[in-house]
Amino acid sequence: MPLQSGLGNRHMYENTYPDKRFRLTLAFLKKHASADGKILDLGVENPFSKIMKSEGFNVMNTTGEDLDNDQSALQNSDYDIVTAFEIFEHLLNPYTVLEQIKSEKLFISIPMRLWFSPAYRSKTDPWDRHYHEFEDWQLDWLLEKTGWKIIDRQRWTNPVKKFGIRPLLRRFTNRYYIVYAERVQ
Repeated sequence: MPLQSGLGNRHMYENTYPDKRFRLTLAFLKKHASADGKILDLGVENPFSKIMKSEGFNVMNTTGEDLDNDQSALQNSDYDIVTAFEIFEHLLNPYTVLEQIKSEKLFISIPMRLWFSPAYRSKTDPWDRHYHEFEDWQLDWLLEKTGWKIIDRQRWTNPVKKFGIRPLLRRFTNRYYIVYAERVQ
């Protein structure tokens, strides 16, 4: 299904970004969050934060600071919800980041570790690499240890239109994991 049919008239994203992942992420967000809350989206403005804004969500992004070393955006911002879509795998220290979040609601999505594929590492961008590729239980445990209770979760595959063993395995192996969690009081 093209992104356009899943998100109204957002044809500018069609054939440019991962339709299935964005469509499912948006549906999951809408299931648990209303558009009247303030969202702090970890990471600089990106195609999905633009989609959230176009869908009526009040979204502000962090400004590119290294969240491993600087959590001031988490401490000084006025927000109700934190979203971290495809961010935690890039952090060396997600534990500290999760502890510093001041909101009561949290959405995280991650690419899951695949046993048949090495961790992602860009050959051209030294910052574009995955330090963590979690299994779902590892993210669950990290959330539990930092004071979060998982309310809902979803997994999905990421098939590719190629031939070979890996593309075949991607049809059956969950690649993405999304979690909605609330702060434990």
